[in-house]
Amino acid sequence: MNWLLDYVRPKLSVAKTEKDVPDNLWDKCPQCDAMIYGQELAKNLYVCPHCGYHLYLRPRKRLNMLFDDSEYTYLETPKVKEDPLNFKDTKDYRSKLKSAREKTKFDEAFVAAYGKMGGHGVVVGVMNFNFIGGSMGIAVGEGIVQAAEFAIKHHMPLILVTASGGARMQEGILSLMQMARTTLAVKLLKDKHLPYIVVLTNPTTGGVSASFAMLGDITIAEPDALIAFAGARVIKETIKADLPAGFQKAEYLKKHGMVDMIVDRKDLREKLICLLNLLSNTFVKGE
Repeated sequence: MNWLLDYVRPKLSVAKTEKDVPDNLWDKCPQCDAMIYGQELAKNLYVCPHCGYHLYLRPRKRLNMLFDDSEYTYLETPKVKEDPLNFKDTKDYRSKLKSAREKTKFDEAFVAAYGKMGGHGVVVGVMNFNFIGGSMGIAVGEGIVQAAEFAIKHHMPLILVTASGGARMQEGILSLMQMARTTLAVKLLKDKHLPYIVVLTNPTTGGVSASFAMLGDITIAEPDALIAFAGARVIKETIKADLPAGFQKAEYLKKHGMVDMIVDRKDLREKLICLLNLLSNTFVKGE
């Protein structure tokens, strides 16, 4: 027997090279730096149990939280021309869109669905901050118009949940035009006496805050949400004056009449149902 060639292989298990621990087992709170067990955070609707900070909530989880029995139907994503300006910087725009779609499993930064909420038929639109910062381009504008038109056609209230860095620079003036288009869509909804409720989440900025996000019949904000048009540094340099502490946070805006109420995430669904009960007796009847 050639001991160099003929030998008995040891019966040992091959060491695993893949991670045995999932990446999301623990999460760190951005505000208090506490380490939170992933399942505990999910059970708490992604609100830090230590300091109450509201972490970002993805669109599917948001829709599951709001609709009765987590049952709803997506509206088809509108088809629009991609990369109308053939925009390129460090990475071409088409590649960014592809990466965002692979990362989020959504076609765009806005998704809308319809279903029941407290027994009321309702259309809910949610912005996806993980998709290029929730920026508003042609597709987002078209999606919001489509959601409003569907609500009008089926005589339903419209609820929009915002989370955005503003206009999408890769689409230039075409992105800024969506401010006017979405504003007109809201007007058409109000002309039909249908309720329009906005839920502002962290962050809601730029062209989104300067258009449909601040036009709700009732405007709700999550606690400590950043709500602004321009950044604090830009404003300070423009007006050459010191700014009040926290002037772009939800609590400051509520104090000064820009937001109607601040609602914890765990209470949001019941608050919306309460509002729908009240508004269905006025707006829908056209009073």
